Amino acid sequence: MAAPSIKGNRKCRRVWWFHPLPVLSHTSSHQQAMQLYINASSNLSLEMKTEVELPAFMGTHRVFLAAVIFFLPIAAAAAPVDFNYPAIFNFGDSNSDTGELVAGLGEILDPPYGQTYFLRPAGRFGDGRLILDFLADAMGLPFLNAYLESVGAQSFVKGCNFAAAGSTILPATATSVSPFSFGIQVAQFFHFKQRVIELLAKGNKFKKYVPAADFFNQGLYMFDIGQNDLAGAFYSKSEDQVIASIPTILFEFETGVKKLYDQGARRFWVHNTGPLGCLAQNIAQFGRDSSKLDEFGCVSSHNHAAKLFNLQLHALCAKLQAQFVDANVTYVDVFMIKSDLIANYSRYGFEHPIAACCGYGGLPLNYDSRIRCGQTKTLDGSSVTAKGCNDSADYISWDGIHYTDAANQHVSSQILTGKYSDPPFADRMPFLLKLKF
Repeated sequence: MAAPSIKGNRKCRRVWWFHPLPVLSHTSSHQQAMQLYINASSNLSLEMKTEVELPAFMGTHRVFLAAVIFFLPIAAAAAPVDFNYPAIFNFGDSNSDTGELVAGLGEILDPPYGQTYFLRPAGRFGDGRLILDFLADAMGLPFLNAYLESVGAQSFVKGCNFAAAGSTILPATATSVSPFSFGIQVAQFFHFKQRVIELLAKGNKFKKYVPAADFFNQGLYMFDIGQNDLAGAFYSKSEDQVIASIPTILFEFETGVKKLYDQGARRFWVHNTGPLGCLAQNIAQFGRDSSKLDEFGCVSSHNHAAKLFNLQLHALCAKLQAQFVDANVTYVDVFMIKSDLIANYSRYGFEHPIAACCGYGGLPLNYDSRIRCGQTKTLDGSSVTAKGCNDSADYISWDGIHYTDAANQHVSSQILTGKYSDPPFADRMPFLLKLKF
């Protein structure tokens, strides 16, 4: 199979071949098998015992998770995945924010944000495109406009993005970075939908700005949120307390998804959370004691919590699929893709797996929490600037928290193989050979 063509301001020496790791239930050279032992309890009520034993990078813990849930394998219950989506409605945090926080709170992103693809700050917390941008492009859809962006010739014909940087699944508090928690984003969607229906009822003049009414049933509802619930909790809670909060977090997520379903949403696409312990921000704060780090320099506790969150999120997706018999719920294992990328960075053409491209302090992290990418401040009596690197294509991390355009491109290419999803969809990939990036 020929590799896809490359578009964008990147080095052409990196060619994106499709050689994905298997899905969760298969063995892998990078991750030992996750074994799911399911024992029937009564009809649909099953007891799921999950045993996970992973190499150091993925965590050294052996975890036993027992829960009685209403569970059916997603692949067995789901309707076939259909990629002919007329629109995307996205919910999330900075991993998929295309300008919401900037528009909503007047957040300022200085250059070099956006430098690689947009050539200017474009509301995204990175040097270029996000995973959402790549996926939308591959599906033949435009980049999504942020819900709160009010200036310019905004068009929401093909969907709307409610994701805001810093957002959590749990309701925001007075100290939250973003007030736009998941519940608020869902409420914003309902307002958006109501206004669209009202405008469409007034005639054809608004059709070029808003989605058709049936797009709300036919569109793809995407979710990439939960990272901030875990990462933020570690500043005030122990690892055990963070893990104990996961069911509460996911109950809030489940509540929001069910509200969307009740309003006609039928196609759900859920990303799990990535390896939080490998972000320079978390390493700088929680990895000062080397015993807290694994062989790759990642914070073990954060990755452990992320894995347990993902296991329970996966089970929740299976539960929802069993309940939503006329819907499709696709769970995407972003954690495995990103973990493989960081562990095998040189194999994929990167030179720095952890260090930030844009930051201050130099290697190994090039990250200082006191100064954000693009800022100039006085630190320790001297004026310093957190500058961007010469070539962001050499880096996985853009600013110590978010990924570079090149890294997001890699993650997207692996998602689009369909091998990291439950249910997998490799045999239903209409755009695999015509990826434009």
